[in-house]
Amino acid sequence: MRHHPAMNDDARPAPTNVPEYSVSELSAGLRRTVEDAFSFVRVRGEISGFKRHSSGHLYFALKDAEAVLDSVCWRGSASKLAIGPEDGMEVVATGRLTTYPGRSKYQMVVERMELAGQGALLKMLEDRKKRLMAEGLFDTARKRPIPFLPDVIGVVTSPTGAVIRDILHRLAERFPRRVLLWPVAVQGEGAAAQVAAAIRGFNALEPGGAVPRPDVLIVARGGGSLEDLMAFNEEIVVRAAAESGIPLISAVGHETDTTLIDFASDLRAPTPTAAAEKAVPVRAELVATVADMGARMIGAMQRGLEERRTRLSHTFRALPHPRRVMEDCARRLDERAERLNNAPRLLLERRRAELDRLGARLRHPREQLAEAGHRLAALATRLDHAMKTAGAAERAANERRALQLEQSAARLTQAMPRLLDEKIRRVAHAGQLLESFSYRKVLERGFAVVRDEHGAPVTSVAATTPGAGLGVEFADGKVGVRVEGSAAPPVPKPHRKPTTPDGRQGSLL
Repeated sequence: MRHHPAMNDDARPAPTNVPEYSVSELSAGLRRTVEDAFSFVRVRGEISGFKRHSSGHLYFALKDAEAVLDSVCWRGSASKLAIGPEDGMEVVATGRLTTYPGRSKYQMVVERMELAGQGALLKMLEDRKKRLMAEGLFDTARKRPIPFLPDVIGVVTSPTGAVIRDILHRLAERFPRRVLLWPVAVQGEGAAAQVAAAIRGFNALEPGGAVPRPDVLIVARGGGSLEDLMAFNEEIVVRAAAESGIPLISAVGHETDTTLIDFASDLRAPTPTAAAEKAVPVRAELVATVADMGARMIGAMQRGLEERRTRLSHTFRALPHPRRVMEDCARRLDERAERLNNAPRLLLERRRAELDRLGARLRHPREQLAEAGHRLAALATRLDHAMKTAGAAERAANERRALQLEQSAARLTQAMPRLLDEKIRRVAHAGQLLESFSYRKVLERGFAVVRDEHGAPVTSVAATTPGAGLGVEFADGKVGVRVEGSAAPPVPKPHRKPTTPDGRQGSLL
């Protein structure tokens, strides 16, 4: 501040020992104080106003009933969070406090985050389960059968735990198979991403490649708390299990533990050891079953052979001796030969006897000719009589027809003049009637017919145009005229009643 010349010495501020800070110095001091005092804190609160920036940073606020704390989680820490933050989720955030000098605000930089309690965690899992179920990831129709005896088994688990040893031991006891292990972390940061990558990696193997493609997958982990099993409840793991083209068995935790991957897998096993039991059958049982089936097959074959041997023995006993069969055949052959030798003679005798019987039934030709002559004479007599009778009847009929013809001719001669007179009168009457209807009679009374150039009658002034040629027909001939102008049609005069010379109304008659 400049010293004003008119200012008195009494108006000057009194000297003081309080240090004077700039705004930047004060903000930096506050920042150091806050960061030193709260370099590591755990804060419990409800997430509000959650926002994921395009850069990958997370911005939100932690609140309780009385206060709100702005928070931020940088991209590097956000990718390692064990849970996915959501609005309304009660969490315990671990990090440090710092200030933002640009707006005189303080905020918490979150490095880790976990749910505040098991109840909130269960609620989050239930909400996630309902959402994934609504998408159809848990549908029974999506599940595929587990191969009866897979050649290669893929295992996704920790390489150092007891789980892989239990699985290998159980497989060796039941039915040794080739096992491919994809080592992953089964809890903690990044465990879910590793498990999902392992499932997708096994599915990406090509059949017949350098690394064999598994026929079945086992995702396994030992028991633990709900927080320890959270990696198998993550959405990325559930989706990878649902999308797996290889049948998948989930074996996470103990028999009472349930994770979301259990619903998306094709088969759930209560323990990793049970998963190995479900993946392969017992070899000893298969060997015993095959041996039992072999013994049953051999026994069945032996029983079949024995039954056929018995049936053959019975059939052999039922059949006659071949020598007797041949003797019977020879005897029947001799009988047939003897009958064949006698057959022509017997047939000739039978035919001769039949001919004699038929000959006895026939009459002598002379008798037949005499009988035919008698029938012919009788027919000739009947014909002659019929001819005579028919001639007399025909002459009488002819006479009747001639008489009828003469009578018809006389009537026709009399009717023709009358018919012609009647026709002539009808034609004359029709001619008179036609003449009375002819328009020429009208022309003879002084009228004329007007026609256009096409010969069509012109019946009104409106049908004419100036300069048009018309033809006028009179009673004694036709003349051509041309229209000079069109005049309005004449107005009919009012009808007047006839009057007498003395002014009185005339009689109607």
